[in-house]
Amino acid sequence: MCGRRLLPVVGQPQPERADAARNRQKIIEVAARMIAERGADDLSLDEVARVAGVGIGTVYRRFGDRGGLVYALIDEQERRFQTAFFSGPPPLGPGAPAAERITAFLYALVDRIVSQQGLFLLLDKGDKAQRFGGPYQVHHVHLAGLIAQACPRADATYLADALLAQANACLIAFQQEQRGMTHEQIKVRLAWLAETVMRGQEQGR
Repeated sequence: MCGRRLLPVVGQPQPERADAARNRQKIIEVAARMIAERGADDLSLDEVARVAGVGIGTVYRRFGDRGGLVYALIDEQERRFQTAFFSGPPPLGPGAPAAERITAFLYALVDRIVSQQGLFLLLDKGDKAQRFGGPYQVHHVHLAGLIAQACPRADATYLADALLAQANACLIAFQQEQRGMTHEQIKVRLAWLAETVMRGQEQGR
């Protein structure tokens, strides 16, 4: 793990020295440019450090490993996503019935993953701390809370895991490339699955 900083929940401070913040931003910009030009699979910390003009030790101290850098790259969009479902307008944010918020959340989550699919694919290929830390923990707590409201008899913790397992970058890429499913079809079917399973839970107990 080497000092990895898991993605924080919105609202937590991230104090940094000015020089550290500049180096961090430079490294992130270089890594993002490399991914835009060549894709995420060949991202190399050594090359990122060389192009950014910083020592490789600086990169490893700041990000730990490639997984830590990937978290930093997805951080800004993830924070916007979290803000939207924690405090944004309904139905994604508070104010709508829980069942509607679940559908809105699953739709937005698929959009979120597709928007940075290459980076999420890297996380999915990493160790368990990468795959199930950071964003996953926040998404799970939020989704499980909505499920508990919409379907009190359901095992909300397990059901949230089961639904999030369907909303991962590897499966979405497979569905698009091998199943011929569109982005919109994936969202609709995931929301249908959630509704069907929760209705079955209510009727079966």
